Amino acid sequence: MLPYPAPHAKSDSVAAAVPLVEITRGEIVESRHLGALAVVDSDGRLLASAGDPFYAAYLRSSAKPFQAMPTVASGAFDRTGLAQDALALMCASHHGTEEHVAVCQRILDASGLDASALRCGVHWPIDEEATRRLAAAGLTPDPRHNNCSGKHSGMLTLATFWQCADSDYTDPSHPVQRAIMQRLVEFTGLPAEAISVAPDNCTVPAFAMPLANAALAFARLIDPTSPQEARRIVAAMQAYPHLVSGHGAMDDMLMRAGAGALVAKGGAEGYQGIGIRTPDGRSLGFTLKMADGAARAKGPVIYAVLERLGLATHDVLVSLESLRRPEVRNHRQVVVGEMRPVFDLTIY
Repeated sequence: MLPYPAPHAKSDSVAAAVPLVEITRGEIVESRHLGALAVVDSDGRLLASAGDPFYAAYLRSSAKPFQAMPTVASGAFDRTGLAQDALALMCASHHGTEEHVAVCQRILDASGLDASALRCGVHWPIDEEATRRLAAAGLTPDPRHNNCSGKHSGMLTLATFWQCADSDYTDPSHPVQRAIMQRLVEFTGLPAEAISVAPDNCTVPAFAMPLANAALAFARLIDPTSPQEARRIVAAMQAYPHLVSGHGAMDDMLMRAGAGALVAKGGAEGYQGIGIRTPDGRSLGFTLKMADGAARAKGPVIYAVLERLGLATHDVLVSLESLRRPEVRNHRQVVVGEMRPVFDLTIY
């Protein structure tokens, strides 16, 4: 099992990160991205790492599948009569398209709420075409366009079910947030006091913990013996991967390619969590943190880990080939370099 406590697990530990990806221009390495990663099985065995596997980092939005669990386990989700697409959006960092907004509105309608109940704040859609359409219509975004509005609407669903929607559901002491913390304790193997909490950009608590413990949570998330609510969340995310992110985004790409073998949830500042059902039937978790927050560097690392450890079939790797060594192109679409993985895996 994973050791606890990890005495060297510090969220500001620069020494925990190692070079993971290089970006070339011509024959010269122009940039390097540092980070750390951990691969853990559902029994808590650390299988592989690069950098410090106990590097503590905020999961940010990678925590969303676990944040949705109390809404399902309590019966609140079933009480709404909503379908799988709504559950996928509750786990999403969505791109604010018309489809995303419509599903969010259906979740709110099921609890008799409107967009004003959401405390996630407002930003323009991540999807550029959706932003252009909104602006062309002379409209401005509202909280439903926020990439975290699905998560917030799910929390409101539970707060309404528990008749505590009148208090601030984003407060760490709120019953909804306490229930979420309990799920994180169960899935990560950490006591609550070992999980650091600070406000996320959408106001609700963000959680920091060692990469290895977060990887354990993802291994348990995808395990077929996991609690029913976890299995339902994985099924919804895999059925509607474009609602979890957006068409062609990293999570969408990984889950489509995985065809049931991968569940993926990215987070801000270069974080990624992946649950893996391997070709030989194991349940593994893989977490990655880019120390400089560079999301662009995640793809080559993910592909390299899946390939080197034999965690995906040939067909899955073929579907993810574009992540292996992405080309760097200039504004005329001329190839001027590439992104390439440069790390060694420590195998335990």
